[in-house]
Amino acid sequence: MSQRTFFALDELCAPNFALCGMRGGIKRSVMPRLVLFIESVSSPLREECAGALNFVSEHIQWSSLVLERLREHRADLVVAVAAPRCSYAANFFRWLVNNPISTPTLAVLPADNGLIHLAAQAVDDFIVEPIHPGEWRHRVARLLANDPRDNNVAATQERRTRELGLAELVGNHPAFLRTVEQIPLVARNNSPVLITGETGTGKELCARAIHRLSVRRDSPFIPVDCSAFPEHLFETEMFGHARGAFTDAHRDQMGLVALAGSGTLFLDEVDALPIAFQSKLLRLLQEHTYRPIGSERFMKTEVKIISACNQDLNDLLRERRFRLDLFFRLNVLQLHLVPLRERRSDISILARYFVSELSAESGTPAKTLAPAVVRKLREYDWPGNVRELYNVIQRAFIFSQGRQIQLGDICDLPVLNASSNPSSDNFRDARARALEAFERAYIEEKLRETGGNITRASRLAKKDRRAFGRLMKRYNIRPNP
Repeated sequence: MSQRTFFALDELCAPNFALCGMRGGIKRSVMPRLVLFIESVSSPLREECAGALNFVSEHIQWSSLVLERLREHRADLVVAVAAPRCSYAANFFRWLVNNPISTPTLAVLPADNGLIHLAAQAVDDFIVEPIHPGEWRHRVARLLANDPRDNNVAATQERRTRELGLAELVGNHPAFLRTVEQIPLVARNNSPVLITGETGTGKELCARAIHRLSVRRDSPFIPVDCSAFPEHLFETEMFGHARGAFTDAHRDQMGLVALAGSGTLFLDEVDALPIAFQSKLLRLLQEHTYRPIGSERFMKTEVKIISACNQDLNDLLRERRFRLDLFFRLNVLQLHLVPLRERRSDISILARYFVSELSAESGTPAKTLAPAVVRKLREYDWPGNVRELYNVIQRAFIFSQGRQIQLGDICDLPVLNASSNPSSDNFRDARARALEAFERAYIEEKLRETGGNITRASRLAKKDRRAFGRLMKRYNIRPNP
């Protein structure tokens, strides 16, 4: 039997308003949101929000939860409290992965628990103890907000991004913001992080943000391009060597791991690691030790490992060009950065941001982008992603004559989009890209037709509601029209 609690009002929660006719104007009646807490013991989180958020709360014990009935619940938000340790939570998260629900979900996890990776795949957001009340209220308010484009929500997001040192990660596309929101959580954990995404999507910027937001921010951040070192030099560069280890080793030399100290080691293009070196990296991850070449003793390290790749590691695993045990060690926490062509609404935002930054750096009056330029930028598929966009804007900024960048200043863009040239991909990749584009557009269209009603949209599509929900989850599509 659920326990219902009422909380005070606050403007942060973006409440629904029912409009009623009345003499002299319009009357607004507040309709509080309903939040369902799933927990083993009564959580203090509800009491902490009592004076700050406007919602009605229901409480269900983990032991009393019937998973299939969760779909029928009329909650606006589900909060799964897995802290303190809860044996039911793992099964709940596994169920959610295969049975996504339309209601936003938020998980509360203990810091020393192994549920983080599983929860990240299942829920819309998660938060790790200890929890600051301000962070908790922001998460709830963000998930309960009617429209992510609402000015108040956008202003809050912009301010929070700036305060947390994420200002270089620019954009407001939902899939991109979802990744940005996870960065502070990942930064609070010492587990290895794997960042995936195409070349130029900003993987190193993401890694630097994790470092800046962690307790290691005052220690070095050491980027390593794994594809740039010859195989015979890689071990020396990483682990260093002792005097006399080889002919030219006239003195001890520290490697990059030692230089990083208790900071962060960023392994870019980790998929390029030679197979012979992967076992040595595995020891570093498993035992936090390494041995310089020619040394008789192992060295201890507390360095945090962040790795990045732009290939599908599953293909390399099948071809046995990447160790499965190393993949599991690197892939404890994963962040994915979507390509620029999948967040086209951010292209104009990024372009104007780059123009503003270039103006500030050069000390010249700010320039603007002609409307035709913005249209052309949004029509291009950007195979080089954000890095390519910056290069194009930088060239246009330098060579443009007036205060406005014109279409002729960016005439070096290819005529054909990358995705419109089938010969640039093999058949499988071209078909997969076309299928993804169709599925995304079709689902969004059905949701618009039904005003965001998932059940009606799946019926129109003549598709099982669960399968329809899984596609929404895959493409980060929200039910709001």
